[in-house]
Amino acid sequence: MIGEFDIYGVYFPLFIVVAVIAFALQLAVRRVFASLGVYRFVWHRPLFDLAIYVILLGAVTALGASVFPSV
Repeated sequence: MIGEFDIYGVYFPLFIVVAVIAFALQLAVRRVFASLGVYRFVWHRPLFDLAIYVILLGAVTALGASVFPSV
């Protein structure tokens, strides 16, 4: 996934766009986990949130590579 994303003449690396999408998903997952009480079972919440973000970043990158193979 090498490329650029154009927003009104400003070019952003495609990885930045993917990272923002993963961050938005991570915010939603964090809210769901907080409402379900999952964090009661987590030893180190910031480390757990980082791990969830890395997993989501990999998933969004893999999904983007499979949907847009030419980019």
